[in-house]
Amino acid sequence: MKLRVLVVDDEAAQRNLVGGFLKKQGYSVTTAGSAEEAVSAAAGKFFEIAVLDMKLPGKTGLELLTDLKKTNPDIQAVFVTAFGTLETAVEAMKAGAFDFLTKPVDLAHLLAILNKAGEKHLLLDENKYLREKLEESYRDSDIIAESPAMKEIFSTVARVAQSDSTVLIHGESGTGKELIARALHRAGRRCDKNFIAINCAAVPETLLEAELFGAERGAYTGATTRRIGRFELADGGTLFLDEVGDMPASIQAKLLRVLELKSFERLGGNETVETDVRVLAATHQDLQRKISEGSFRSDLYYRLNVIQIILPPLRTRPEDILPLVDKTIKRQNAKLNKNITGITASTKDILLGYAWPGNVRELLNLVERACVLSRRDVLDVDDFPIPAGRETGMSGATVVQDINTPLKTVERNHILRVLEAHDWQVQQSADILGVHRNTLRLKMKEYDIGLNK
Repeated sequence: MKLRVLVVDDEAAQRNLVGGFLKKQGYSVTTAGSAEEAVSAAAGKFFEIAVLDMKLPGKTGLELLTDLKKTNPDIQAVFVTAFGTLETAVEAMKAGAFDFLTKPVDLAHLLAILNKAGEKHLLLDENKYLREKLEESYRDSDIIAESPAMKEIFSTVARVAQSDSTVLIHGESGTGKELIARALHRAGRRCDKNFIAINCAAVPETLLEAELFGAERGAYTGATTRRIGRFELADGGTLFLDEVGDMPASIQAKLLRVLELKSFERLGGNETVETDVRVLAATHQDLQRKISEGSFRSDLYYRLNVIQIILPPLRTRPEDILPLVDKTIKRQNAKLNKNITGITASTKDILLGYAWPGNVRELLNLVERACVLSRRDVLDVDDFPIPAGRETGMSGATVVQDINTPLKTVERNHILRVLEAHDWQVQQSADILGVHRNTLRLKMKEYDIGLNK
């Protein structure tokens, strides 16, 4: 596709020189001699790039750019002027210009700048398309991104969705690892192909190899026909390996080979099967600890962990709790033909102060239960059977500390709560605390925390 350029200059010779040169370089060019002509041209045609003279009849180039951005906020503007100063250049860049040149224009330099400007516009277009696809995939899911942590994860998903790189998704049970995997698939170029998921912890070791790679007739007792495995079913699409940390060592070796060679043999067969699959994996376990224990292959870990996404537990992102509640209530209203309008203020306090050990899954189940059983239009505290004594200082609620409590005691208590909440997994706890795992180990030693763990 030819990139469309609007060239605006009140000097006809300069306008024709630049316009004619860019046409020869493959650009679709429209020229204008004033800001008024430029606005009129932009009203009937979309432009990726504008080359604007700083001084124009009626308006300045900066004022013209403001007008153009009203209908095309992503237009990339390059200013040219015969009166270039540092102050003018700074003013142009603050107005959102891509670059700034002085006359006489070096056409080769201008071409290099416009090529870069075109690349930026295409990138913005692609990101906008990805965001729209992500929003569409999130609309009917249980993914909410009001918290900074989840917004950053959305940004990561948008950036990596179009690639074929493997992604390793870390997170506690119930944080929505499969939802993120599905979002990656839907926003990617394989979205029209199959998304196949398998929970490696839920399939017996004796059957997992056949489930993944298929099996020939007679390969094992009961194999009366050829079995097609998940890798073949996902060909051209995405294979999601949930709880990959529970995969037996013997199958880890075969998985690594498939990732590297893009081919495999069915169980009990000699035929080589080619496969074109993007692999996404997820785990709630500390794989680095499993590597040190000898129960997970380091080479497979590095092959899976090309891109890492760490999902924070719900208790650390209280901004997402109430929006999740609202979204679930609306969904249940549609299912149950009810008109529940929300929850009471005291219920909000309870939900924000709860530790959510089961994360998003627990929240959704509790809200669904409340919607099914309640006869009220507004859900109240007694509609949510939350166990007592599960308050946390990592959510929106406040853990009451004596005003005279030493800072070291507060820090020790917080570190201890995080470690306990994450089953004493140092790497995961360090990620939540925002420190390096070695720093956390030093703190644990300093405060005599879990030294026998």
